[in-house]
Amino acid sequence: MSKRIEVNDLNVYYSSFLAVEGVSMNIEPRSVTAFIGPSGCGKSTFLRTLNRMHEVIPGARVEGEVLLDGDDLYGPGVDPVLVRRQVGMVFQRPNPFPTMSIRENVLAGVNLNNRKLSKSDTDDLAERSLSGANLWNEVKDRLDKPGSGLSGGQQQRLCIARAIAVSPEVLLMDEPCSALDPISTLAIEDLIDELKQEYTIVIVTHNMQQASRVSDRTAFFNIAGTGKPGKLIEFDDTKKIFSTPAEKATEDYVSGRFG
Repeated sequence: MSKRIEVNDLNVYYSSFLAVEGVSMNIEPRSVTAFIGPSGCGKSTFLRTLNRMHEVIPGARVEGEVLLDGDDLYGPGVDPVLVRRQVGMVFQRPNPFPTMSIRENVLAGVNLNNRKLSKSDTDDLAERSLSGANLWNEVKDRLDKPGSGLSGGQQQRLCIARAIAVSPEVLLMDEPCSALDPISTLAIEDLIDELKQEYTIVIVTHNMQQASRVSDRTAFFNIAGTGKPGKLIEFDDTKKIFSTPAEKATEDYVSGRFG
């Protein structure tokens, strides 16, 4: 079940430095939401608050609310590990565990969560997750070979398989294609389009064309200058952001006039 995310007046800090200020937005289930904006405007920082990855950095904290179907992820007594199981993350550089086989990589999160599964169940789960990441046919004959032996694009799909194996409701992707060639990028974009049938997907991208191709809604973040907090400038249907944005700063950015 994919879930709705509601963010209310979120401020994100690194110690005393306010990195992202006053973000409110609703992210709809079974949709792709893209975050765009110049480097350093806080979009990846904000993304990491949606599964409490931000706070693994010493001194990092948030104020405000992040609700997942009405439950506050930052509420008292909420276990961040459980949050990260519900809200999976795929990073910029493919990061399969180098000493693990392809199969072990897919099941790593499941094993970490101490879910005891029979051999046939783990085989099913590995196949289902790799199929879900459009990788099964390419790797089914070498599941016991190291994940690090795959190409960059395959490694990224392996990381997506690992993320979906724990049955999350939301998938966060932080520039998932920035280290990949155009053909692998297209494969990931096609995959994102398929995955949104089941998951709520949020993607950070520097690639305007990618944002316009894969997302239903787009959020434009900007920063007034070094040392200032990043802010959400405009959030709307992707078609509108790229054709008739309400803010001049958005128009300048998507038309390539700055950033």
